[in-house]
Amino acid sequence: MSIFEAIVIAIVEGLTEFLPVSSTGHMILAQGFLGVKSDEFVKAFTVIIQFGAIISVLVLYWKRFFQSVDFYLKLLIAFLPAAVIGFLAGDFIDSLLENVWVVAIMLVLGGIFMLFVDKWFTHPQENEPEMTLKRALKIGFAQCVAMIPGVSRSMATIVGGMAQGFSRKTAAEFSFFLAVPTMAAASGYKFLKLLMEDTTRSMLTENMNVLIVGNVVAFVVAMLAIKFFISFLTRYGFKAFGYYRIVAGLAIILLLVLGYNLEVA
Repeated sequence: MSIFEAIVIAIVEGLTEFLPVSSTGHMILAQGFLGVKSDEFVKAFTVIIQFGAIISVLVLYWKRFFQSVDFYLKLLIAFLPAAVIGFLAGDFIDSLLENVWVVAIMLVLGGIFMLFVDKWFTHPQENEPEMTLKRALKIGFAQCVAMIPGVSRSMATIVGGMAQGFSRKTAAEFSFFLAVPTMAAASGYKFLKLLMEDTTRSMLTENMNVLIVGNVVAFVVAMLAIKFFISFLTRYGFKAFGYYRIVAGLAIILLLVLGYNLEVA
């Protein structure tokens, strides 16, 4: 992977990680358009650069992370469903990650769903319910749906929060907070797994500059994306993202039908 390819994929990660459009799906598609084959390092790169996006949440919301122990307990409870299912069904999930048809179809279906989200789940910010352990757990189960590439972790967790009675802003912020343990676990596990083997350890060492550049770019772009998203979502809701997903998904399906090779395997 060249530095240019790493920058492009990292920009896609930073832009889409916290938007309800599926970062994994967009990175897979970016790889396909760039012609980057999905070898062991590329697969690791797309996971490890999520660390840069995580740091953007910590920088923007650092005061919120100095709350009570109860705050971390709720994040832990919300994180557990994805951790358990990810551990048990990891191989199956990996098999879906390179299937562009799955990405395209889920982009369209998720887009159609998002056209109605505001009507079904929008709540005023006044008199919001308290974030209890039970509500956090339900949001955690909603996050598991995003293991299907093309669904979007952000969309699943924000809608999960809105279904519990929270406003778009509150649900989005909890989605950002939940991304920290979820993405840190995925990035950390992948990084440590590669470090434990001699062949993959040397692969990381040889490409450390690419990983550093990718994380820095993902961090900067994610910072900007989060600020834009909160403001846009609070004011306009999900419809624009729904239309975007539908158009993007249909465009990908059309390219696949016409014979364009977007696969990354």
